[in-house]
Amino acid sequence: MSSVSLLQRLVRWRPWVSRDDPKQAVKVLVTGAAGQIGYAIVAMIARGQMLGPDQPVVLHMLDLPRAADALNGVRMELIDAALPLLRGVVATSDEAEAFKGVNVAILIGGWPRKEGMKRKDLIVKNVPIYKSQASALQQHAAPNCKVLVVANPANTNALVLKEFAGGIPAKNITCLTRLDHNRALGQVAEKLNVPVGDVKNAIIWGNHSSTQFPDASHATVRTELGERPVKELVADEKWLREEFVSTVQQRGAAVIKARKLSSSLSAASAACDHIRDWVLGTPKGTWVSMGVCSDGSYGIPEGTFFSFPVTCDKGEWSIVQGLQIDDFARSKMEASASELKEEKAVAINIL
Repeated sequence: MSSVSLLQRLVRWRPWVSRDDPKQAVKVLVTGAAGQIGYAIVAMIARGQMLGPDQPVVLHMLDLPRAADALNGVRMELIDAALPLLRGVVATSDEAEAFKGVNVAILIGGWPRKEGMKRKDLIVKNVPIYKSQASALQQHAAPNCKVLVVANPANTNALVLKEFAGGIPAKNITCLTRLDHNRALGQVAEKLNVPVGDVKNAIIWGNHSSTQFPDASHATVRTELGERPVKELVADEKWLREEFVSTVQQRGAAVIKARKLSSSLSAASAACDHIRDWVLGTPKGTWVSMGVCSDGSYGIPEGTFFSFPVTCDKGEWSIVQGLQIDDFARSKMEASASELKEEKAVAINIL
């Protein structure tokens, strides 16, 4: 018997659902679930770190047929962990089964960037994958499914989903820049030697690539004297415009160099943060960075998937308006928008 047929026979675990459950279980899909980020995130989801400590979940996990054995191992570990919020596991290589009825989709699976590959090469590999997943999303997911694209090129993959999953509202398709946002908060916290929880309102503008613009000019730090601007506490414009920006932009490469593997734990944690704030809301006075479909705010072309500062309430995100953008920031934002325009042209040519 092949590993695929064995997987399809054995891994549909749907245990009883207690009549005393205060909430109906939410179906959460993770693609690329046998990979490093997938392996890290599924336990976080089942422990309530994404949707809250009292929200039951059913996990749908998708991966390629060649990863069938590894995916079954992840399923077994989830059962062995005896996670109280976990109401079921579906582990499959079939897109239709994986997407069936899901309320939240975390799309991690995609062709990885390998040594010598240009960003254009990555787009060529991933556009067909995301066109196929758009079809599965359109046909099988819940109508109001919330989608987070993690796989790179994340912004352009999200654009492909929007174009080919017309039944899913564009506002329900997002891409991950929260990892970069969290990295920015971490760099400021280290620089000022303060708890990262005291730092807020950094911004990641643009593409999830080396053209992104990490912006601390609107960020603040909680102190004994109240909230104070980061730029006043750092008092080093050169650091804020150069070292801070480049460190956040290149952090993923630095992690790969250090551990010989790409970021997984931090990426999984950021994806949980993204969905949690989207669904449960951002704290008052706080914004986060999300890659969303532009409505023309800050001069970014409408329909471009671009990272903005957003607030979330009742399951909806809104772009923070009225922030002052200086010439330096504007030039960085325009460079990232230009790159996204080029990526879109490549994707359209393929499609």
